[in-house]
Amino acid sequence: MKHLALILMLLILLLAGSLWQAAIPFFTPVAPSAPVTVTIRPGEPFSSIARQLKEEGVVADRRSISLLAQWREATGRIQAGPYAFSAPATPGEVLERLLKGDVVRTRVTIPEGWTVREIADRLAAAGLANREAILTLARDPAFARSLGVEAPSLEGYLFPETYLLVAGTAPEQLLTTLVGEFRRHLTPELESAAKARGLSVNSLVTLASIVQMEAGNRAEMPLIAGVFSNRLKRHMPLQADPTVIYGIANFDGNLTRKHLREPTPYNTYRIAGLPPGPIASPGDDALRAAAYPAAVDYLYFVARGDGSHAFSANLVDHNRAVRRYQLHR
Repeated sequence: MKHLALILMLLILLLAGSLWQAAIPFFTPVAPSAPVTVTIRPGEPFSSIARQLKEEGVVADRRSISLLAQWREATGRIQAGPYAFSAPATPGEVLERLLKGDVVRTRVTIPEGWTVREIADRLAAAGLANREAILTLARDPAFARSLGVEAPSLEGYLFPETYLLVAGTAPEQLLTTLVGEFRRHLTPELESAAKARGLSVNSLVTLASIVQMEAGNRAEMPLIAGVFSNRLKRHMPLQADPTVIYGIANFDGNLTRKHLREPTPYNTYRIAGLPPGPIASPGDDALRAAAYPAAVDYLYFVARGDGSHAFSANLVDHNRAVRRYQLHR
């Protein structure tokens, strides 16, 4: 009887030891020999994910994290993207990060007044997207409509802001994020104010983009919007140089009289009213100025050369301002 009890005790100890050995990988933190980034592709099988984690030294045993993921029914809930690993972590802690989507995010700032081309360049330079893929999608009217943008392209609708974006995100999702931010800033109040002035959303964004490019400072935006609103009411051409420049292919920085005579859809010296669409991405101040232009009688303005403008209500005063601020320069 004593022998039987001893054998049973030995078996229990052996079983406990085996279970402990099997459990060690689940509770032992592991750190890679050097900081690593593991990129998980959308729809990637968990077996492939576990193999990557083992090869990069993030986990000691791929079977442990696979068993843990199966037990938690988590194999189909892993978030795609790049994950940075450096500190010691247990398989459970690693799995928790994969489920939460604790991915590496890149901070990218889109300045006010940038065009789709400039935005695509910045996203590509940050390693977030292929430049041509962004441009192709942004200029696709069908894709614009799918995002609720009633315009030929997404020009003007990629809101200027600082974003935390994930490398490897599909171009469609990147653009959806930027347009979503625009939607957040285009409040019902602004839409109502624009509608009261006879402006559609696209007309509002178009006018705001011109104000954005013409203004030397935020304080002058309502005044500049007031000038353009007055001109639109009187059916006067806007005569805005930034729109002309936008319509010139491969503009070299030198705006000439020949350019002002070229019959492009964006030459507001030649066409009446607004151009067919925005010429850049306006910020909050420009959108508000376009919706709420200053109640002034100005029809003209000219740059003083210090970032501000001189405003005039008639051509005589405007020509006098041009001679003072431009011709003598």
